[in-house]
Amino acid sequence: MTTDVLVAYGTTNGSTAQIAEAVAEVLTKAGLTASARPAASVDDLGDVDAVIVGGALYGGRWHKDARRFVRRHRHALAELPLWLFSSGPLDASAGERDIPPVPAVRRAMTRLDAREHVTFGGCLEEGAKGRIARMILRNGKGGDFRDFPAIEHWAAHVAEELADARKLG
Repeated sequence: MTTDVLVAYGTTNGSTAQIAEAVAEVLTKAGLTASARPAASVDDLGDVDAVIVGGALYGGRWHKDARRFVRRHRHALAELPLWLFSSGPLDASAGERDIPPVPAVRRAMTRLDAREHVTFGGCLEEGAKGRIARMILRNGKGGDFRDFPAIEHWAAHVAEELADARKLG
């Protein structure tokens, strides 16, 4: 039996999408069927066996598409294994310590009995959309702080949990 995993994400400039794609790739290499899709494009969870939802952080809030996805699919998500991730700190802090979820994500974790949340470093580079993003870049605070080995390690951990659950099921 193959486990189908949806990795849904909310992103503005694409860096969270790249994290979601890396997660889906690790899951696929582990023998699962995984696809990364923009959260706004998912109408139905269909035959999905597990879900990972990721959202970029903007001003202490999870990306609106990730928030809306969780709200729209809350009944189905409450019945599925669920993991959450955030991306956003534009510094090395995500690699140095555990960053707790923002309040809306913490509430979703409790309501939906999510297995885990992790925060990864973000990425903001020239050409980013948005007035605030351009201001951050003008002030020299941009850069790519994503740690793909850490992302892949976390995704492998999720794959192990799903494989263990499949053995028990």
